[in-house]
Amino acid sequence: MQNIALSEIIINNPYLRTKTDIDSLIKSIETVGLINPITISQDKELLAGGRRYQAMKKLGWTEIPVQIVERNKLEQELISIDENLVRKPLDKLEFENCLNRGREIYEELNPTANRIDMKIKTLTSAQKKQEKQDEENDTDSFAAITSEKTGLSKSIIKGAIKRDALSSNRIKLARGEGEISASQVNEIIKLKKEEQDAILPYIQNRPVKEVRKIVEVAKSGGIDAAIETSNGIETVPREFVQLGANTRKVNKILSQILLEDIDFSGAELNLIIKSMRKLKDHADDFLSRYDEENDSNQYNENLSQEYSFQ
Repeated sequence: MQNIALSEIIINNPYLRTKTDIDSLIKSIETVGLINPITISQDKELLAGGRRYQAMKKLGWTEIPVQIVERNKLEQELISIDENLVRKPLDKLEFENCLNRGREIYEELNPTANRIDMKIKTLTSAQKKQEKQDEENDTDSFAAITSEKTGLSKSIIKGAIKRDALSSNRIKLARGEGEISASQVNEIIKLKKEEQDAILPYIQNRPVKEVRKIVEVAKSGGIDAAIETSNGIETVPREFVQLGANTRKVNKILSQILLEDIDFSGAELNLIIKSMRKLKDHADDFLSRYDEENDSNQYNENLSQEYSFQ
């Protein structure tokens, strides 16, 4: 480690995060000093420590401690990616892009390491079991190495990599703007990129189950057939999908509490009871609305059956 003039540091790295909030970092440096030096190349290009560099510059430091690494260009890029992955949180697309580019570099630098299979396959139960076993035994793939650093599972890392590698630019833009979710993208990337763009308008605002069905039709019968299928599917509002899922979850928990006679008398119980009463009020209002409709539909159905026998 050595000190060099801050003005000599070259900022020419797309992975650096030099425009983020650094107020807490500045306070830390003022209190305990700089614990970890920034990392630069032999050419004095900043590889890791963009926020520390920004903080020291704002504090008025003229000389800063640095760690100089002697690596080739790919290794230098991987250092920057690694810094991004394990430090300041990235947004979802930045994170996936860093993971995918990191995978490309890592596999090029380590040709004997396990490579991540980038194909989207439909697996049998036996194949899924074998894939899970292989994943548990994997210790040297990029997913395994990154899992150790970030604490994320290998399957989550692989999924993020595939979303970045297999999504079209239009799909990435739609996801970045919140128009589609990661779960929807997991289904869409089963199609070719040009097919993804064509099907996008017909799967937005649809639950994953419907997206999966439309994608399956697109794979077997083409985009036109998938569009026709999408037009024939009654779209369930997202809120109703969430309500159904959460209702099943709450019912399962309540059944377990009642069946096993689980008891609790702590202070938190009053808040839970208060929430349950509010839930009951909302549920009663909700059910009364649809009970009236169901009663009316049932009456009309009975009336129709009555006159059909005359």
